[in-house]
Amino acid sequence: MEFIVRIVDFILHVDVYLSDIIARYGAWTLGLLFVVIFLETGVVVTPFLPGDSLIFAAATFAARGALNPLALFALLAVAAVLGDTVNYWIGHRVGARAYTGEVRWVKKEYMERTHVFFKKHGGKTIFLARFVPIIRTFAPFVAGVSQMPYGFFIRWNIIGGITWVAVFTLLGYFFGNIPFVQHNFELVIVAIILISLVPAVVEALKARRDFQKQSELDPAS
Repeated sequence: MEFIVRIVDFILHVDVYLSDIIARYGAWTLGLLFVVIFLETGVVVTPFLPGDSLIFAAATFAARGALNPLALFALLAVAAVLGDTVNYWIGHRVGARAYTGEVRWVKKEYMERTHVFFKKHGGKTIFLARFVPIIRTFAPFVAGVSQMPYGFFIRWNIIGGITWVAVFTLLGYFFGNIPFVQHNFELVIVAIILISLVPAVVEALKARRDFQKQSELDPAS
C-alpha cells in the first residue's frame, strides 16, 4: 500500500521530484528519464510508471534551460521505440499462455482490455495505444503474443513512439511554464491522465455493451 501511495505522490508531484533530481544530477537526469520511459513501455509489470506526465514535466524544465530539449526528445523517443520492441519479443516468447493466467506477472484483466482495443483498431493499436496508459504497456506485448509480423509492428512502433514523445515534449515546452499551469501543476497532471484514459474507458464500455447484446440474442452463450 505504501508503495502505491509513493507512486501516486510521485506522479502528482512529478515536477517537484524532477526539480530535485535535476539539481542533484544535472544532465545525467536524461539517463534516468530514458530508463523510466523504457521500463514503462518495455516491461508489462511496470504499467504504473509515469509516461505522459513525465515527458510533459521534463519538457517544462527543458524550456527553462535545465535540460537540453533536443537531447530530451531524441533519448525519450529511442527509449519508447526500444521499450516497445523489447516488450514485443517478450510477448512473442510467452505466446498464448499470457491469456490463460498461467503467467503470474501478466495481469489477465489488462490483457483482455488490450485485446478489445486490438479488435477495434487492428494494427493501428500500436500507434494509438501510445496515448493510453496501461494499454500503452500491454499493446506491444499482445502484438508479440499474437505473432503480429515484426515488419508491420516496427513501422507503427517507430511512428507511434516518435509522435507520442514529440506531442508531450512540445506541450510541456510551450505550455508548461505558463503561470496558470505552474501554479496548478497537479491539476494539469490529473487532467492529462484522465484525458488519456478516455479511449480505454470508451472501448471497455462498448465491449461491455456488445457482450450484453450478444448475451440477450444468444442466452445459451
